[in-house]
Amino acid sequence: MSKPQAGVGRTRITPFWGVELTGWGYYLNRTWQNIRDHLNATAVVIENGQSRLAIISLDLMVISAEFTADVRSRVAAATDIPAGNILVCCTHTHNAPASGGLLGVGEVDEFYERWAARQTATAAIQAWHSRTPARLAGSTTHVDQLTFNRTRVNGPVDTHLTTLWITNEHGVPQAALVGFQGHPTVSTELQPYAVSRDVPGEICDHIESAFPGCIAMYLQGACGDVNFHRHFANPRDAAKPGRILADAVLKGFERRQSLDASLLAATSGTIRLPTRRWTREEIEHDRTEAEHRLQNQDTEGWRESIGRVMTNRPDDMIARHGGDEWRAVAAMCHFNMAWTDRILQDLDSRPEWLETEIQAIRIGDFGILSNSSELFTTLALSIREQVDLTHLAFACYANGRIGYLPDAHDVERRTYAAFQSPKYCNQFPFTAESGSVMVNELTTLVRQLWTQSVAVRFEEREFQWRTISRP
Repeated sequence: MSKPQAGVGRTRITPFWGVELTGWGYYLNRTWQNIRDHLNATAVVIENGQSRLAIISLDLMVISAEFTADVRSRVAAATDIPAGNILVCCTHTHNAPASGGLLGVGEVDEFYERWAARQTATAAIQAWHSRTPARLAGSTTHVDQLTFNRTRVNGPVDTHLTTLWITNEHGVPQAALVGFQGHPTVSTELQPYAVSRDVPGEICDHIESAFPGCIAMYLQGACGDVNFHRHFANPRDAAKPGRILADAVLKGFERRQSLDASLLAATSGTIRLPTRRWTREEIEHDRTEAEHRLQNQDTEGWRESIGRVMTNRPDDMIARHGGDEWRAVAAMCHFNMAWTDRILQDLDSRPEWLETEIQAIRIGDFGILSNSSELFTTLALSIREQVDLTHLAFACYANGRIGYLPDAHDVERRTYAAFQSPKYCNQFPFTAESGSVMVNELTTLVRQLWTQSVAVRFEEREFQWRTISRP
C-alpha cells in the first residue's frame, strides 16, 4: 500500500441577488441584502493507493438527497473516488440558502441550486487533482459554557471538539476538519438579511490565519436541540464562540495523535425510520384554526395554540415580521393551509416509514458518522457511549435532509422539533422509537466498518508477506 496523499479544494457558493435565505420564519421573503462573509464549498480528499474518499462541507442550511446525488455523480465521473465514499454535509448556517425546499421558510432558487451543486463538485475535483503526500492526525478536547439545550432546562449538550489534521510530510498543516455541536444562529440574530457562514466560518477563519496555506472546514454535530448561548448575539460578543473554539482547536494541534492511513474506508446504507401517519383530527385542527383566524383577523390566544408548536419563541416571530402581530399570525395560518393541502394529497397511501442514508468513514482511529437529520444530543451521546472511539465527529445535515430527529422525550411532548418540523419537510412525524432506530443503525454501521477495515488490512499484509517470501 502506498503512502497516503491528500488534497484540498474550495469554491465560492455565495448566492446570486434575489435568492432567499432559509430557516428564520414563515413567508418572510428573506432575500439577502448584504454579504457579511462569503459562503464556500470546501473539500478534502484522502487516498492511500487502495481506498479513496472525499469529505465536503458546505456553508448552506440543508441539502437534498438529489443535490447530493448530483455532486457525487460529477465527482465520481471526474476522479477515482466511488460515489459512496463521498460525504456531502452542511454547516447549517441560517444565513444561507437551502436545497430541496422547506415549505414556507425560504423558497429554493432552482438555478442557484444546480449551480451550487456544480461548484461543490468542482471543489472536490480540485482537491483530487491537488493531492500530495500527507500525514494524518486527530485531536479531541472538550469545550463547555458555549452552548445550551434549548428543549429542556439543564438538558444535555455534547462538548466534544474533534479535529482531523492533514499535514504535509514536514508537519505543516494543509487542512483541518473541525467537528462541534451548536446551532449557528448568532449572526442571524444580529443580521438576519446578511449572507454569512456564522460561527463555523469564524472558526475556520481563525485557523487559517494561524496556519497560512491551511484550509479549514466545519462538520456540524448533533445540534438539533442545542444553540450557542443567546447572550453572544450582540456586536461585542458575537465573535467569542468562534474564537474560543478555534483557540481550542489550535491547542489540540500540539497534542494531535498520528492516524494509521492504511485504515482508510467508508461505508453507507439506507435505513427505514418509523413514522406515524397524521390523523385526520390533527390536520383538521390546524386547518380550522387557520381558516378562522384568517377570516376574522383573530390574534387572541395564538401563542398558546399555533405559536406553541410552530415556533420556539412566539414573540420573536412578531419581531421578524416587522413588529406586526397580525402579519406574523397570518403567515403561520397561511403555512397551515399550505401544509394541510399538501399532506392530504397522499395521506392514506404514503408508507409509515422514512428511508434515509447513513454513512461511516474511518481514517485510522478517527471516525465520522453522518446522517441527514437534525439529531438530538441524547441520541448522539448514546452512540458515543456505545462505540467508544478515540476520535469521533458527527456530520449531521449530511447527504440529504429529513428534518429534526428528536428523542422520545420531545416526541411525547409534541414540540416544535417533533410536531412542526415534519410539516415543512413534507413528512410524517417520527415516533418515540425513531431515535433509537437511528442510534442502533449508526452504531452497527460503524462497528461493521471498524471490523471490516481491520480484516482487510490483515489480509493485505498477509498477501504481501507471502509474495515476498515466495521462492
